[in-house]
Amino acid sequence: MHLAQLNVAHLRAPIDSPEIADFVAALEPINAISDAAPGFVWRLKGGESPTDTVQHDYGDLLLINFSVWESRESLWNFVYRSPHLGILRRRREWFHRVAEPYSVMWWIPEGHTPSLAEAMERLRTLREEGPGPDAFTFTDFHEPPTTEAERPADQMA
Repeated sequence: MHLAQLNVAHLRAPIDSPEIADFVAALEPINAISDAAPGFVWRLKGGESPTDTVQHDYGDLLLINFSVWESRESLWNFVYRSPHLGILRRRREWFHRVAEPYSVMWWIPEGHTPSLAEAMERLRTLREEGPGPDAFTFTDFHEPPTTEAERPADQMA
């Protein structure tokens, strides 16, 4: 099993505005660190340019980060033990604070590439039902299912 993660953030200004310039400047180096990190599997890209953001129908100021990792540890190490942490610490400069969950994780079979619709549904599940085996966070983490019977129907091989 691999760990899928989605996080969303509401920009304080359009992506091409001067207020967001430091964040945009960090995209290329942070994405390169992510892509080279031990345990990294895949991420949804917005285009060929390292600063292209994911285009979607969820609102112009909603920024999406969506990736797959080999394990909790590999994702944790990228988020909290790499230069990404410095960017994370500055998030209030570029993004609005939100009261509802903005990050979700779930287990997927190796080789499965989840869709953005699937990811947004997992976030909705977390927001509406709270953490569980189908939608969780680092704080309320769930280990991967160990048997076919524990896997959700949408993840059966």
